Amino acid sequence: MSKPRIIAFYLPQFYPTPENDEWWGKGFTEWTNVGKAKPLFKGHYQPKVPADLGYYDLRLPEVREAQANLAHEAGIEGFCYWHYWFEGKRILDRVFEEVVNSRKPDFPFCLCWANHSWYKKTWNNDGKDQLLIKQTYPGIEDYINHFYAMLPAFKDPRYMKVHGKLIFGIFAPFDLPEPQEFFDCWNKLAKENGLEGFFFFGYTILPNKGQDILKKGFNAVVIDYIRASIINKGLVFRGFVKFIREYLKLPYVVKYSTYAKYLLESFYPSDKIYPSIDPNFDHSPRSGAKGTILVDSTPKNWGKLCREIFAKTELRSHEDNLIFIKAWNEWGEGNYLEPDIRHGKGYLTQLKSAIDDQK
Repeated sequence: MSKPRIIAFYLPQFYPTPENDEWWGKGFTEWTNVGKAKPLFKGHYQPKVPADLGYYDLRLPEVREAQANLAHEAGIEGFCYWHYWFEGKRILDRVFEEVVNSRKPDFPFCLCWANHSWYKKTWNNDGKDQLLIKQTYPGIEDYINHFYAMLPAFKDPRYMKVHGKLIFGIFAPFDLPEPQEFFDCWNKLAKENGLEGFFFFGYTILPNKGQDILKKGFNAVVIDYIRASIINKGLVFRGFVKFIREYLKLPYVVKYSTYAKYLLESFYPSDKIYPSIDPNFDHSPRSGAKGTILVDSTPKNWGKLCREIFAKTELRSHEDNLIFIKAWNEWGEGNYLEPDIRHGKGYLTQLKSAIDDQK
């Protein structure tokens, strides 16, 4: 029996940036959507209000230290920062840059490249989403520039590894053209710079695509089952969901137990396949009544899910027993572990208890 290595995805969208000022309005951060959210039905917990850390600004090093302390106390090994690279242009990079350059907080980290274009969504039937910035893949020169831009982080002793190799994720693995070319390039550069190489994982919300991702040369696949648990019910059911969203203007509401049951029945700890588990999900702060909402998530239900997932992976070696959590602080999608005014540190406490049970 081995304890899991818990890695929580970390969203840096909690401070103003020139791009967000231009696209969304002066001073926009993720808190803008979180704070204006409204309950859409009786018992709907909105708006969600942060407790211990308040409506924080991630430019403050004190906030980042407090986050790391909370995560460490809960048994989380490190954060996986969402990383944005657009042909040499980095967005939302200040937080991670300061973490690397200041050497604080003294808490492990890795990166996942959120390699998707950004759009301003219209959330209506006939409007087209506005392209804000396009994700492109110019080729080897850009891969080299990308590597060297991140080399200070890769050389940081806090950077997380599997068997000596740096953990690096690709959010949209099928969008990366010629992924083996990218892997070969970065592994060659890593060795030239005194590093062992990379442990590349592809992230997906499509459980049946895991083997296809591995065939592209990825070392591992991280599967988030949240979407599949909601829509994996046939064309007729999906048509019904579309009807209630677009014509009745109602959100699609799913019980947390439905998600948990699907996850536990679908995940098998086969070689190179790792789970990403969600404490909750509520997209309504971003999409209003068009969103999908999990209900009946509680610290107790979360703790139960953690214990059952940990039990399924306990035969793996500790080094390989990676379990991702989505997420540490994605408040706009309702999946966060940070304390709020309703549950306090309840989710963190349950996570810690579930980890400690793995002795």
